[in-house]
Amino acid sequence: MTANVTVIDHPLIQHKLTLMRLTETSTAKFRNLLREIGMLLAYEVTRDLPLRYEEIKTPIAPMLAPMLAAEKKMVIISIMRAGQGILDGILELIPSARVGHIGLYRDPTTLVAIEYYFKVPQDIEQRDVLIVDPMLATGNSAVAAVDRIKEVNPLSIKFLCLLAAPEGIAHFHEQHPDVPIYTAAIDDYLDEHGYIVPGLGDAGDRLYGTK
Repeated sequence: MTANVTVIDHPLIQHKLTLMRLTETSTAKFRNLLREIGMLLAYEVTRDLPLRYEEIKTPIAPMLAPMLAAEKKMVIISIMRAGQGILDGILELIPSARVGHIGLYRDPTTLVAIEYYFKVPQDIEQRDVLIVDPMLATGNSAVAAVDRIKEVNPLSIKFLCLLAAPEGIAHFHEQHPDVPIYTAAIDDYLDEHGYIVPGLGDAGDRLYGTK
């Protein structure tokens, strides 16, 4: 089940995730923690970015120095609305990345993902895509997002989330086994309402104080 899944278990990420799980964590603190974790997760997700070497001059001597070869060819696509919390952290680390948005909401009865907005850079077929959403629960929203993004034929796709459920991972990779998942934790299971257990509640509501 965990093939093509990377669990990023850095101690700083795990500590901050625990603080986010706490019921008493305020909206402001939750938002700040998600931004910080987004930045930390980006280190691992971008580990395979290619480098090029440029001749530069330091105050002491010239040298061939490594620079990102593809920094401006990345597109971070946020699944609205909760994906924005991770996106903000990643953009602090990679400010030149392009940004796309896909609006999806989960039908409360069927749990099916329904699209209401889609906007990505026009030249996305020349770019690598990172889709971000805090929760991979049923996997329906993530599958719908990848379905839609594959229609515009990017160079590659990765999916980044804060928490994943085993059911969501299984469903996602039934539909898209070629897309790697990066997450900070794989929790126990989904409850009858489609929430991750033990989880952290509704990420969007906690991020924006709308519960």
